[in-house]
Amino acid sequence: MSLTAGIRLSITTLTVLPVRAGRIDRPAAAVAMSVAPAVGALLGLILGALLWSLREAHAPAMVAAAVTVAAAALLTRGMHLDGLADTVDALGSYRRGEAALEIMKKSDIGPFGVAAIALTLLIQASALSTLPVAAVVVAFAAGRTAITLACRSGVPAARNEGLGALVAGTVPRWPAVVIGALVVAAGVAATPDRPWQGPVAVAVSLLAVVALVHHAVRRFGGITGDVLGASVEVATTLAMIGLSFTKIAAN
Repeated sequence: MSLTAGIRLSITTLTVLPVRAGRIDRPAAAVAMSVAPAVGALLGLILGALLWSLREAHAPAMVAAAVTVAAAALLTRGMHLDGLADTVDALGSYRRGEAALEIMKKSDIGPFGVAAIALTLLIQASALSTLPVAAVVVAFAAGRTAITLACRSGVPAARNEGLGALVAGTVPRWPAVVIGALVVAAGVAATPDRPWQGPVAVAVSLLAVVALVHHAVRRFGGITGDVLGASVEVATTLAMIGLSFTKIAAN
């Protein structure tokens, strides 16, 4: 069934969790990209539990946050960070089309990519030093909602092969919008004392992804796996920033 295969594909693509891969085709990819926010929430639960445990062990706030960020990279194979670096390097080159895609294919990372990774990890660790566990779950769910929106119908793939070609345009537009709206609404749980703050933070992060994907289509001709990775990191980081503007909540 496409549902089972899609759930397996989503977990095996977005995490290192020991799940056996199933069928890999566009119907399965449509399910995988649609359930990506749920996989993000699962990651958030795991990482939130780690963060809570470190705090309960009286680890310094920044140490607990940095370890959690490192764990997030390990649980995702660091592929989203790699995609962020490659995408920023290509955008920073001011090249278009195939010339930009060639930069993204290179195994090395340029100065733009290095700066993007360093700043992203720094900002995420700083934000996590203050976030309650519920906000961690919401931020990681928002980050993976970026994938659902980036793979909505009407968004082309930049190449004829690779992850982008498999998943581009697989999620119908209205289901993508509904899924995004549900995750925005779930932001209330992250900031219960200020119920408007969580939804606003998530909405801003997702709007930034829509803008990034639009720009990628103009510059590269469509999305790639690297663009998806960049979208995840941009949404996660912006959501964490928006959710951090509050007092530390009890866990």
